[in-house]
Amino acid sequence: MTGRQGRVWLAVTALVVLLVGAGVALAGPGDDTAAAPASPSATGSAPPVDAPPVVVPGRPGEPAATRAAQEVRDAAPPRYNGLDVWYVRMMIPHHQQAVEMATLAPDRAADPRVRAVADRIRAAQGPEIGVLRGWLDTRGLDAQVPGHDHGAMRGMQSAEAMRQLAAARGADFDRLFVRMMTAHHEGAVVMSTDLLKVGADQTLQEFANGVASEQSAEIARLRELIAP
Repeated sequence: MTGRQGRVWLAVTALVVLLVGAGVALAGPGDDTAAAPASPSATGSAPPVDAPPVVVPGRPGEPAATRAAQEVRDAAPPRYNGLDVWYVRMMIPHHQQAVEMATLAPDRAADPRVRAVADRIRAAQGPEIGVLRGWLDTRGLDAQVPGHDHGAMRGMQSAEAMRQLAAARGADFDRLFVRMMTAHHEGAVVMSTDLLKVGADQTLQEFANGVASEQSAEIARLRELIAP
């Protein structure tokens, strides 16, 4: 190597050293972004973070409870059970008979208070039948129970009693209507109260609670109509 070539080689070497040093300086101390591994969140391997506790509503009349989120997920109750289905299937014909009785009142009742009660029954229970049918339809369930005698349900009036009510007029109709509808409501209250103890579907719990409360109040109004 000649002296000139040696000087050129030394200049090139010095330039390379300067460039490398400049690169390190620009990166700055402790800057190891390129070599850093992907964060756990980016790779999806992050450990689960503890979720806050969940407030679980209590059944009607019971206080709410605070439970761990994981416990609630693992122990989620079924959406509904067989007793929910039974209640809906029985309550549809039960409501239908109440509406049938109430429909007789406008042309037969003498007491305007009896006609007012009948109007409220039609206005409340007619739409509720639609709610109950919709509950079954949403779940692909049939409303019919093959071989079941609906006349054996609590509060259901016999075919003969219904014929007598349809044939009655004036004060006789009023007395018969009040007696039959009171017994009918009492049956619905018992059925609904029973469901509140054993049912699983939250919507039906609210429905049954409403039936029990409203029809209990209606029973008190009916009894006032025949009070001495």
